[in-house]
Amino acid sequence: MRTTSHPTFVFVPGGSSNARAWGPLQNGLALHGHRSYAVDLPGHGDTADHPAAYYRQPQDLAALATAPSPMRGITLRDNVRHVVDVLHRLAPSGPLVLVGNSLGGLTVTAVANAVPELLDRVVYLSAVCLSDPAMVTGEWDVLDNNLLDAAAERITVPGTGNQGVVRLNWRAAHADPKLFSQLKAAVMADSTDHQFRVLLDSMDPDENYAVLEEGAVARAAQWGRFRTPSCASPRT
Repeated sequence: MRTTSHPTFVFVPGGSSNARAWGPLQNGLALHGHRSYAVDLPGHGDTADHPAAYYRQPQDLAALATAPSPMRGITLRDNVRHVVDVLHRLAPSGPLVLVGNSLGGLTVTAVANAVPELLDRVVYLSAVCLSDPAMVTGEWDVLDNNLLDAAAERITVPGTGNQGVVRLNWRAAHADPKLFSQLKAAVMADSTDHQFRVLLDSMDPDENYAVLEEGAVARAAQWGRFRTPSCASPRT
């Protein structure tokens, strides 16, 4: 039996991100009396074994390229299992609102497909929201003037392809003012420089884009079993 009618917001982070990114929003919600829980997806966050070379200064780029990844072999199913476990543990306390950002939208959709009976609402904040299986492999018919793509190309670490992950050296921006400005404009343009430095230091280097698969496509039969989902954006 649920103990309250007030919802718990469950947050799923985007690519290269983790539970820490939701801290300011969680603080704001708490001031209004709302419960929340931020998920660290498998291979992300404080408990993941990120490459030590990513944090050392000065950085050893050769060591960074070859260091093992905590994201290696992680799949969309692993994400779903992890989030579903969290939802089951939270469900006795009241309604659940599942919220995803950016790449986290894929996991949100897959979870909604798997356990719609646990969810009261699904929210996409500038998140990937797939409605057609063709979107997994085909071109997306959207206008995309994404500033992040060019900046991400500059911080992509080469030589990690055999691990099946993409490694982004976010911390390189600390030593390159031009790169710092480019990333800030793409990711957090309305922040102060200090706020963006804090965000850079919280970012995880590795991401596994194998989560972009058919399991992340919304299924109408499952979605119809909970209240109206809200898609804020088709793509980030």
